[in-house]
Amino acid sequence: MSTASTRLPEGRYGRSSDARADRRLKVAGTVLGAALLALIGYFAYHYVAQSDISAQVVTFQASDDAVKVHLEVHKDSGTSGYCTLRSQGADGAEVGRADFRFTGSATRVDKVVTLRTTAKGMTAELLGCHAG
Repeated sequence: MSTASTRLPEGRYGRSSDARADRRLKVAGTVLGAALLALIGYFAYHYVAQSDISAQVVTFQASDDAVKVHLEVHKDSGTSGYCTLRSQGADGAEVGRADFRFTGSATRVDKVVTLRTTAKGMTAELLGCHAG
């Protein structure tokens, strides 16, 4: 067999790969990838930056009509805000929900708060904290 017989006819099966088109695709892919990374970074920064106050439930103690919650709050100095707590009964129904305010210049607040409930609460759940 000769090389002429194995060669495909010109134009019959589409164009051969074009180096300029390949380069354009690589550049477009790089630009779109960089834009996507920048967008992800933007949203991640704003998600973290909005969290001026963070907290965690250290312990809780339930009674028939209240739940005492030991809450540890971390915030910027001078930032005021509130944290929302809720409690659920044995059947999973919400039996109490309240916002607790934190002000002052301390960056760490260790406080025991009392969440009033309509029935015996079995949990103490921190729903979130917000500045304001």
